[in-house]
Amino acid sequence: MHLAYPAVLSALLFSTGLYGVLARRNAILVLMSVELMLNAVNLNLVAFDVWLSRAAEETLHSGQALTLFTIAIAAAEIGIGLAIVLAVYRNRGTSDIDKLRDTAEGHETDGRGTDGSDSEAPAAQKAEATA
Repeated sequence: MHLAYPAVLSALLFSTGLYGVLARRNAILVLMSVELMLNAVNLNLVAFDVWLSRAAEETLHSGQALTLFTIAIAAAEIGIGLAIVLAVYRNRGTSDIDKLRDTAEGHETDGRGTDGSDSEAPAAQKAEATA
């Protein structure tokens, strides 16, 4: 089998995962997209290891060993990532990344500022004073 087939498949998987990371708003779908990208890297590592082992006399299979380490790290990442997402969902009631980013920066969605004061009150008072 040629090296181009798994390389093209790996590029397609990686680009699909990259699109998922950039376009999705749900944290669980972003984690799944990161896993898809890691699997594309694993496919590339194994494909290049097989391709290089045919050319070399001594085969160390370092690409396959590195793939096992990547799988172990991905399993730990998904476990910790899901635990964090579940904890945030229990505290905030949403797993939408944009809403979580807004609350982390102090931008409230109910019209109140970061100090708790009503940001629309001075404008309403000015409108009443001019009327």
